[in-house]
Amino acid sequence: MLLTLNARAMIASLGLVVLVLVSGLVEAKPREIDWLELMPAEDLALLESLPEVEHDGDGPALLPDEIMTGRVVPEMANVEGRIPGFVVPLKTTKDMRILEFFLVPYYGACIHVPPPPPNQIIHVKYPEGFTLQALYDPVWIEGQLTIEKTENAIGASSYSIKASSVEPYAD
Repeated sequence: MLLTLNARAMIASLGLVVLVLVSGLVEAKPREIDWLELMPAEDLALLESLPEVEHDGDGPALLPDEIMTGRVVPEMANVEGRIPGFVVPLKTTKDMRILEFFLVPYYGACIHVPPPPPNQIIHVKYPEGFTLQALYDPVWIEGQLTIEKTENAIGASSYSIKASSVEPYAD
C-alpha cells in the first residue's frame, strides 16, 4: 500500500509531536547557582583585595564593614535552580526535622566563625522538613531564589529560597 505525500507528511508530523511530548517529560537538570554569582562586582573586588588575615589578636578575624552591606545582584531575583551548601538550623521539630535554616557556602559559618556577608547566606524554608546526620554534611537546595533580607541573632541573609527539595550533596 502506497501512502500519499500528504499521509506521509501527517505521519511525520505526528511523530515529531510525540517526540516533543516525550522529551518534555524528561526532566532537565536545574541550573546550578554558584555562590559568587550572588556577590556584586564591587563586593568581589573588595574580597579579592583583602589583606592577609593575621591570627595574633583575640577572637576571630572580621570582614570589613563595607563587604557586610548585603548588596545583591538584581539579575539573580527569581532564578530557578539549585545550590550546594551547609545548613545552619533556625527552626526544627521535636524529632529534629529541619524546617528553616540558613544555607552557607562553607562549614562552620555563623557557628564557629563570624558569619559570611549577607549575600553569601540564603534563608531557606522547607515546610516538609529533613534530617541531617551531621551539620558538616553538605546538601543541595533546589527552588526559586528571591531577594529578601532576613536578620536574626545568628546572621543576616540577602536572599531566600522556599525549597522544593533538599538532598545530600553528591557530584
